Amino acid sequence: MILDFTKRTKSSTGICLLLTALCLLAFTSCKNKTHVHEESDVYYTCSMDPQVIEHKPGKCPICKMDLTPVKKSNGAKKDEIQLSEQQIQLGNIKTDTIRNGTIGDQLVLTASLNFDQMKTSSVSARVGGRIERLYFKNPGDYVSKGAALYEIYSEELNNAKQEYILALERKRTFATETAIDFEQLLQSAKNKLLLWGMSEVQINELAKTKKSSPVTVFYSTSSGYITTLDVREGDYVMDGGTIVKLADLSTLWAEAQVYTSQMAEIDLNGTATVQLPDIDGKEINGRIEFVNPEINPDTRINLIRVSISNSNNQLKPGMPAYVVLKSRQRKTLTLPIDAVIRDGKGATAWIKTGTHTFKSIMVQTGLESNDRIEIKTGLKEGDVVVTSGAYLLHSEYVFKKGADPMAGHDH
Repeated sequence: MILDFTKRTKSSTGICLLLTALCLLAFTSCKNKTHVHEESDVYYTCSMDPQVIEHKPGKCPICKMDLTPVKKSNGAKKDEIQLSEQQIQLGNIKTDTIRNGTIGDQLVLTASLNFDQMKTSSVSARVGGRIERLYFKNPGDYVSKGAALYEIYSEELNNAKQEYILALERKRTFATETAIDFEQLLQSAKNKLLLWGMSEVQINELAKTKKSSPVTVFYSTSSGYITTLDVREGDYVMDGGTIVKLADLSTLWAEAQVYTSQMAEIDLNGTATVQLPDIDGKEINGRIEFVNPEINPDTRINLIRVSISNSNNQLKPGMPAYVVLKSRQRKTLTLPIDAVIRDGKGATAWIKTGTHTFKSIMVQTGLESNDRIEIKTGLKEGDVVVTSGAYLLHSEYVFKKGADPMAGHDH
């Protein structure tokens, strides 16, 4: 009897274990079915910030407004959006067929105006002495070629003038009584005066009057504005010492700094335009005269110079400027800049796939010029592209599909 009870007890235990296993299996199956059923056709977004997409109700993390439930659109094609004719008109959505066009790059460099060093000159003392008078005393004064520049007292020059007067007297007195060639002596004395800077007019006047002034006037050998005045009245100068430095401002240099990484983009034979912001944005076309062959190793900056005309002397050295360098035009696919949507993930454009349907396409962009942008890949000639209203299509796609149109693209 005890043995029979034991058998019944073991049998009851096995039945209980079996029932427990069946219950666990049924519970797990129900749980899996519940998880599958959790997928919903509703998502939550913000009317002010449509880029916010959540799968449960709450508040917008940006503006803190309550999220709005939106039912996902289940169109025929998941990556397209369909609009009504009224929506297209209200959204001002316009399209155009993309074709090959031309585009060229431009580089804008900060610059400043400077003297054209090819048109600067120095007036130096031809003989040593003391400066008795300066006819121009201020940097910036304009000096004409041939204008009286300074007076100098020089013992050497005075002696040379006396030698010339003496040679004239000897020639007049003894020319017929001796075999000495006084003409040669006279020419030698005159050449010394010419080498020391006296003009033919001054020498002729000296021969006429036979009177030598203790001071001698020297005249400017070139014209321009005084940039440097190194002497004052009463100063002594050596022969060869600089009196003034002059600059001709009929042409100026626009000197611009350019990084070495930008040098490859510069077309040395292209158009160079200098913009003057201080003169109502005046623009002057010029040409690149010089590219420094040496690069500053500390700043990695190079220097280029553009020569521009300054016929009316309106431009002044030191003025700020911009140098705009344009490269050659090249044929490529281009779009209006507003037709391309760009963010940290990449760039997209919308194309028209049907009467009222549109699709987002990933594109690779290139150069930008004015209001056009180059399309390298993603589109082909003949595609009908949305040129106006691309951002509205983007927002509408987010509202209807509950996803970013760029999410499915291969970045």
